Amino acid sequence: MKFSVKKIKANINHGPISFEQSLDVSELKDSPNNDIRQIEPVQVSGICIVENNEIVFSYTVEGEMILPCARTLVDVTYAFRFRSTEIFTTVLSEADEEEEIHFVEEDVIDLKPYIKETILLQMPYRVFSEEAVVEDGEGWSFFTEDMLEEKEKEQIDPRLAKLQKLLNDEEKE
Repeated sequence: MKFSVKKIKANINHGPISFEQSLDVSELKDSPNNDIRQIEPVQVSGICIVENNEIVFSYTVEGEMILPCARTLVDVTYAFRFRSTEIFTTVLSEADEEEEIHFVEEDVIDLKPYIKETILLQMPYRVFSEEAVVEDGEGWSFFTEDMLEEKEKEQIDPRLAKLQKLLNDEEKE
C-alpha cells in the first residue's frame, strides 16, 4: 500500500484522496511473540489529506484472524475493525519534534508496516472459545467445607489404618 508524495502534493487542490484496498498481512502469523495462527487479507479504506507540510492518512482496517483459546487452545475466529491515523512529513525538524510524525526520506509512503503494527497493537491479550465454557456439573463436583472435612475423615491413609484403629479404640474406652 504505497503512495507517491509527489502525486499526493499534486492533488492538493482537488481535496482529500480516498483509497480502498485489500492488503495481505499473512506474514504476521510468522512473527515471533504473537499468537496469530492465521489472518485473512484485511480491507483498508480511508482518506489522505495534506495540511501544511504534513500528509495525514486516516483509515479503517477490517478483517479476521484466528487466535488460540486461552483455556483450551482451540482456534477462535476474532473479527476486528479499528480506525487509525498516521502523519508523515518531508520536513525533518517537524518529525524530530513530534514522535507521532513520521519523516519521509524518499518519494514513497508505504502504509503496510504501520497497518501491521497497529493490528498487533489492537490484537486482544486473550480470547475464549464459546465451546470451551464448562457447563455446571460437567466433570467436576461441588463440596462445602463441612462435606470436604467429612470426606477426609472417611478416607484413611492405608499406612495409618492401624494407628486410626488404635485411636478409635481409645475413644471408645
